[in-house]
Amino acid sequence: MAQFACGISIESVNLPNRAFLAPMAGITDRPMREIAARFGAGMVVSEMIASEALTTGQDDMVRRTAASEGLPHVVQLAGCEAKWLVRGVEIAEDAGADMIDLNLGCPSKRVTNGFAGSALMRVPDVALRLIEATVKATSLPVTVKMRLGWDDDNLNAPQIAKSAEEAGARMVTVHGRTRQQFYKGEARWEPVRAVRDAVSIPLVINGDITDIERAEAALEASGADAVMIGRGAQGRPWIVGQIGAALAGGKMIDAPQGQALIELVSAHYEAMLDEYGAELGVRVARKHIGWYLDMVGVTGGAARKALLTNNEPSEVLAALPQMLGAPVSEAA
Repeated sequence: MAQFACGISIESVNLPNRAFLAPMAGITDRPMREIAARFGAGMVVSEMIASEALTTGQDDMVRRTAASEGLPHVVQLAGCEAKWLVRGVEIAEDAGADMIDLNLGCPSKRVTNGFAGSALMRVPDVALRLIEATVKATSLPVTVKMRLGWDDDNLNAPQIAKSAEEAGARMVTVHGRTRQQFYKGEARWEPVRAVRDAVSIPLVINGDITDIERAEAALEASGADAVMIGRGAQGRPWIVGQIGAALAGGKMIDAPQGQALIELVSAHYEAMLDEYGAELGVRVARKHIGWYLDMVGVTGGAARKALLTNNEPSEVLAALPQMLGAPVSEAA
């Protein structure tokens, strides 16, 4: 696919390839983003940041603004009031942001009940006002992430994307599901073709992209310029770089195995302890350890359960080599 051989430039921000790590709240924190960047992801995005909570100094939201090493710093903001988004942009700029991404796609009830995230697709005039306010508040490139629409009766992503481009947005990402689908069923890439027809800015396709074959199929079906990988990177943060390299026609990076995998997972665990502090870090890291175990085939058993409930970091680190290298029968 020669058309994907080079990266993408969003104004002055250069993205080295066309495979991006999706923002996932509680998952794509700084340690995960840095691993994905090290393995060659073309872009990584902060966890979703609630702009009002950021403005009022909520610790978790402030933590999410921290830059990760290796790639441009892209901060995703969510909100339903322009004043909070504008202030959030200012804070993100102070934290060294290179781009601002506006969330119109989160399906979480907690977010949509607050009339943010994908709820904004039900009120496109409000969404447009927020995009305009965000663009006016910064000289940084502003991008927008959305879904196909609220439900199948309102597949208005093409109209909102066109309005976003006219308001100054520089890239659009579309997840191939409606809000009402949440993450059920299969992502639909073909309807995103209508967004491609509506805008001239770069378009990114998201949803159920788990390997190079599905990445190529999603690009072909949607007409998008790049792919964004979310849940497919859980337990495999290197997959984003693998897909990016393959799309560019280069050699795919080898997935870590054996000792290299043990060292990566151990370093990821320790980085999470540093990020959150030991007491919280051991709990936050459990889902990542679980995904790594799933990836190597250790999907059940007493040893897995003991590891994922252990509160002593030294014991977790001591158990990882055997668990990551053990066949399922030995780990049961």
